[in-house]
Amino acid sequence: MKLQGSGEGMPAELKPVYTSWLERHMRNGKGDAKLRLANHGHAEQMFLARVWWPAFGKLEALYPEYEVRDFKDGWRYLDFAYLSQGMKVCIEIDGYGPHWRDVDRWKFADNLMRQNHLVIDGWLVLRFSYDDIVEKPRRCQQVLQQLLGKRSIIGFEAMPALTPIESAIARMAFGSRESIKPEHVASSFGIYRKTAAKHLKSLVAKGYLLPAKPSVKRVYSYVANPAVGDYWLL
Repeated sequence: MKLQGSGEGMPAELKPVYTSWLERHMRNGKGDAKLRLANHGHAEQMFLARVWWPAFGKLEALYPEYEVRDFKDGWRYLDFAYLSQGMKVCIEIDGYGPHWRDVDRWKFADNLMRQNHLVIDGWLVLRFSYDDIVEKPRRCQQVLQQLLGKRSIIGFEAMPALTPIESAIARMAFGSRESIKPEHVASSFGIYRKTAAKHLKSLVAKGYLLPAKPSVKRVYSYVANPAVGDYWLL
């Protein structure tokens, strides 16, 4: 079956990873699940491009169009399932379109009951609107990072070591409610701005900090990565 998902609007580094990942799941899929994967939706692709990939930089343990048996002994499909270390996270993308605007009362009630049964079966359920994915991706990233970081299932339990100056800068970032910039770091620690920028980029590479505005090409400010948590400060 030919893959229809184009990866349009995705960062260049994500496209080959996405294609390989989707093809792998298609090879393992059957019936309706395989058909749904072959026509992977635009909203789901935008979620990967604007939220998941910038937040985590990998697709491991993330399953698209994940098949679950529902409370009527039929089959339902989750937009995404994240499965790791015995934990199950359902991620649903909701668009304000015909899917919701024209839904009748029976379907609305059925959708709520479906979510109730997912929770009973041990799923954590996160729902994101398409508008938030496009217009407020950073907020969506933070929700995911806070959940997965808090549960220690995304790989932050073994963080790279920091130099003394990096540790001090990271503590500054985690203790601030605002983003920090190279000039702030330079004045606080008595170092050159270029040196401060170098340390900030290193902290991003190690996963402790995130660009305050990940969608811009040139990064001027940084924030603490909420997925890391502050346990490492102890």
